[in-house]
Amino acid sequence: MMAETRSTCPYCGVGCGVIIQHDGKRVIEVRGDPAHPANFGRLCTKGSTLHFTARPEGRLLFPEMRPGKAEARQRVGWGEALDTAAQRFADVITRHGPDAVGFYLSGQLLTEDYYVFNKLAKGLIGSNNVDTNSRLCMSSAVAAYKQTLGADAPPCAYEDFDHADCLLIAGANPAFAHPIAFRRIEAAKAARPGMKIIVVDPRRTDTAASADLHLAIQPGTDIWLFNAMLHVLIAEGYVNLPWIEAHTEGFAALREAVLPITPGVAAEVCGVSQDDIVTAARWWGAAQAPLSLWCMGLNQSHHGTHNGTALIALSLALGKIGQPGCGPFSLTGQPNAMGGREVGGLANLLSAHRDLANPAHRAEVAALWGVAAVPEKPGLAAVDMFEAVRSGDIRALWIVCTNPAHSMPQQALIREALEKCEFVVLQEAYRNTETAPYADLLLPATTWAEKEGTVTNSERCITHVRPAVSPPGETRADWQIACEFARVLGAKLGRGHLAERMFGYAEAEAVFLEHAESTRGRDLDITGLSYATLDLHGPQQWPCPAGATRGTARLYADGVFQTATGRARFVVPTDVLTAERCDAQYPLSLTTGRLRDQWHGMSRTGKLARLYSHVDEPRIELHASDLSARGIAAGDLVRVASQRGAVILRAHASAEIQPGQAFVAMHWGRQLLSSSGANELTLNAVDPASQQPELKHAAVQIERVDLPCQAILMRSAVYADAANSLAIERAAALAAWLPRFDYASVALAGREFATVVVRIAHAVPIPQAWLEELDALMDLNGEHSLSYADAACGISKKAVVEDGMLTGLRLTGETAASGWLKELMVERAPAEAVRRWLFAPLPKAPVGGAARGRIVCNCLNVSENEIRAALASGADLPGLQASLKCGTSCGSCVPELKRLIAEGNQALA
Repeated sequence: MMAETRSTCPYCGVGCGVIIQHDGKRVIEVRGDPAHPANFGRLCTKGSTLHFTARPEGRLLFPEMRPGKAEARQRVGWGEALDTAAQRFADVITRHGPDAVGFYLSGQLLTEDYYVFNKLAKGLIGSNNVDTNSRLCMSSAVAAYKQTLGADAPPCAYEDFDHADCLLIAGANPAFAHPIAFRRIEAAKAARPGMKIIVVDPRRTDTAASADLHLAIQPGTDIWLFNAMLHVLIAEGYVNLPWIEAHTEGFAALREAVLPITPGVAAEVCGVSQDDIVTAARWWGAAQAPLSLWCMGLNQSHHGTHNGTALIALSLALGKIGQPGCGPFSLTGQPNAMGGREVGGLANLLSAHRDLANPAHRAEVAALWGVAAVPEKPGLAAVDMFEAVRSGDIRALWIVCTNPAHSMPQQALIREALEKCEFVVLQEAYRNTETAPYADLLLPATTWAEKEGTVTNSERCITHVRPAVSPPGETRADWQIACEFARVLGAKLGRGHLAERMFGYAEAEAVFLEHAESTRGRDLDITGLSYATLDLHGPQQWPCPAGATRGTARLYADGVFQTATGRARFVVPTDVLTAERCDAQYPLSLTTGRLRDQWHGMSRTGKLARLYSHVDEPRIELHASDLSARGIAAGDLVRVASQRGAVILRAHASAEIQPGQAFVAMHWGRQLLSSSGANELTLNAVDPASQQPELKHAAVQIERVDLPCQAILMRSAVYADAANSLAIERAAALAAWLPRFDYASVALAGREFATVVVRIAHAVPIPQAWLEELDALMDLNGEHSLSYADAACGISKKAVVEDGMLTGLRLTGETAASGWLKELMVERAPAEAVRRWLFAPLPKAPVGGAARGRIVCNCLNVSENEIRAALASGADLPGLQASLKCGTSCGSCVPELKRLIAEGNQALA
């Protein structure tokens, strides 16, 4: 029987509401929730395809454990799994103390999950070694808010987009990373064309291309820009001195610090025009409602906290905070990083925005939990935690719903740490992440559409997440696993009665209500909320204390802040640049970021073929001049090296990149690439206040590599169910093959019928035995298989033609035809007309029309070549939307459509 359940999207921090259509066992379809205040029914390419990713392939369904460190994992029961885990942790705690264990959590957990793990470590075990991957994305924003406004509380709301008349977006690309929020910004601009949008980003992203003013600063120079803007605001009389005097402190010191930072000085450092700096400052200063947005570009820096405080100072200087359209707004990267911050899910925090260093706060939490004390020694933040694992100071590590063997910087050190650790538990929904091979114990967890709890999005809005389908296999909710482990561990530590009392929750809402009680009287008081309240009245922004009829849209309207004095603070920032400077050996500034249609380590989005169609292979993007100066052509393979490691990637010429810079997306890891991708290159230098690493920048060199022995393998199937299932399974199986080659990558292609695509480049001929094994894995043998070999030239080829369609292919030694053959397979075109040319070295199809090329509009499957053809015929944006329908569904492709139109207009001029 079909039913519908309201939930949220599990991707970015926008927190879009979704309606899941299901039969109780399977997710059938997903659409946006028109009643949810985060999205009002809209979804991006990722959210709108969630139902396609709710598949059994790759799921971890049963506990698995190694009998010995060097042995393969075997399926075990939950009882044995938890008893073994508890015994190992108890032994370590008894021998080496509570700080010899650690927990590494995730911003993708629900708030209830976070709360229980925090209580387990800090309350039962007595260690603050609990940190989270939010340390990698949001901890600098946390520290910046606390240093300036006194609490980790974003003061704004999404509805402020509708009221702002000057929007400053710094270190963020919401067109890709927060698409539905960007749709709202586009709508605000269309409704009020006078609204000014300023974007600060080294790259000319789709967000930057949509701006009235793009400040393409050099990486790491954000503080210089913001200080120069403040200099102009002061010099030209824009600052609100009466408000500053009444509601802030520290302004005199900051005014003195920015006095020498003139626009001319900053222009030299930042690499932008001083006139543009002045223009940005004047637009900001003259605005009645100035609003700033920031994300990873500011946070992922070794001075990320001061990046944030310098940006926040621009709002404080005008007294523009707590009013419609005003304030500093940090965009959250993960769906519930905010919820984790609320429960104290970082090594230096406690529940409800309490500080670990505050004795009164520790006493309050201890009383709530019914324990004698909460330890005062700060726990280890993410980078230090894994260094402690590597050194042997942490001997047992519990990782939950995150993938440090992909996402942490300086991956060589992370691999070494995980290999050395005495006992690694990985609690996960997926069994084939990069971290899974290091786990001694795998515990299967429920995931999206199977869980109940709450999440908090970027605007402090809490949503009740409801389960739609039954948990598969033996999967359990994350909070339940933590509770069951806590009770077994407590008994082994002689604290059984305490553990039974602390972790005897009957349901998820019992956890939520305890968390809510912990917030009573705090800045984020949510004692007025329950699951029933959220179901009846919809998502609510905190604070929402007992007796309130609705949540609070904006904070600090009264000019009273969460500091000891009630005044906001101006902070004098550091004037350092990037942690690593370019030099003659490493002359290029590498930045990292997100793609439009992928998310994090691709454990979910990587299952869906259509989400590869915008970018289908790992690559490094550079300015054309940097390629030509090194004798590199677009499409060549290049070795990208930093002081920490090297990777081989495809070179891609991009007009978005400035000379001397480069860009690599952070999504590709060892499940899909023969290296760890971007984080093989990044460094683990951290911000001293937030402990957030500088994942955004590294100095690198590139050189062309000669890998003459190339191959490409592709496989689909006649029927859609088989094609999609086998593509995911084969991609997972191919991961073990990737390290054998100098370069290898795996991707999916197609839409309803998935095709797995393997690209290989090697310095020496690929052994015949390897090819035979790959043929068997890809099922390229049998009655429908065709083959060709020229041993003298090192060429061998195979093709599979079923029901008149090309469904399998291997080209080895010569791959010129791979492009059009891939399109033939993906488009499910009849193969008979080209059958005689399947093995010919032809770069273009011998018959048929022009190739479709890269897909721009994923929703409606519209290609770049089709768009360019329409533009050549005189179409504008409305014309494209009318004729091709691109940009009329989720809207994620609209910024790129505008850019293609602008490029066409420039070409005509």
